[in-house]
Amino acid sequence: MNAWTATGTRPEFKLVTGISTGALIAPFAFLGSKYDGTLKEVYTTISPKDVIEPRGLVSGVLSDAMADNAPLVKLTRKSVNEELLREIAAEYAKGRLLLIATADLDARRPVIWDMGKIATYGGPGALDLFVKVMIASASIPVGFPPMMIDVEVDGRPYQEMHVDGGIVAQVFAYPAEMRINEAAMAVGVSRERRLYVIRNARLDAEWADVERNTMSIAARAVASLIHSQGIGDLYRIYATAERDQVDFNLGFIPASFKVPHKEEFDNAYMRALYDLGYQMMAQGFPWLKAPPGFALPRAVAAGQECVR
Repeated sequence: MNAWTATGTRPEFKLVTGISTGALIAPFAFLGSKYDGTLKEVYTTISPKDVIEPRGLVSGVLSDAMADNAPLVKLTRKSVNEELLREIAAEYAKGRLLLIATADLDARRPVIWDMGKIATYGGPGALDLFVKVMIASASIPVGFPPMMIDVEVDGRPYQEMHVDGGIVAQVFAYPAEMRINEAAMAVGVSRERRLYVIRNARLDAEWADVERNTMSIAARAVASLIHSQGIGDLYRIYATAERDQVDFNLGFIPASFKVPHKEEFDNAYMRALYDLGYQMMAQGFPWLKAPPGFALPRAVAAGQECVR
């Protein structure tokens, strides 16, 4: 985002979505270059102690997670305030959308939150819900405690348990059942649409020496599942974009990036990743027109340009 601003080519997005760490970025990406400094500070200067407070093994097992996310909540509230909500509400009034996804563990289903709509209500209640949704979307189960969100069902108060949206999708654009091109044409609207998908992960298979013990095998298996699911999400998004005649553009961490990732929120790793992303964008980001391994239509492969 920062380098895109510097090139002078960063668009104003009609729709911004975020899930997991993308949920923490999405509101600032939605509001534009004014918040580039905030994004850079958060993603290059924080360390694990600014985000989580580890619990002891027994305490973690007997409670709802192995760490307390109180530091992350405090950090988020420093930059997500009522002024930011007013800015988001103003953009929502123009027809722009900001969506964040969480996973409702009780119902075992994804939930897409219209953050612009929440922002329009204003006040402490709206701000509290806004922050809870952001944190919930980034709350990895077991590692982070779930966020309990108050709802009313048949006139009775109830609490839903929401966690990282990544357990149901690693990235999302809009529901596949929404045929946006057909709906627009039905009311006489025709325009170019461009979709930029940024996946915070490598897409190649990384080799690792897995130790022959239960925890090591389980961790590797879960990581493999997440990796495969993320690629599947990209294929789904690509297929939907092709159907709706939306220009597809994909960016992800290249296989050449091999800086050691010693722990979550490893400051050295995050700074190196930021620098790589900045350099790639400044030099002309190599957006892929289809997910890796997908054969482009013959006309495109022959050199005909896609809509940009």
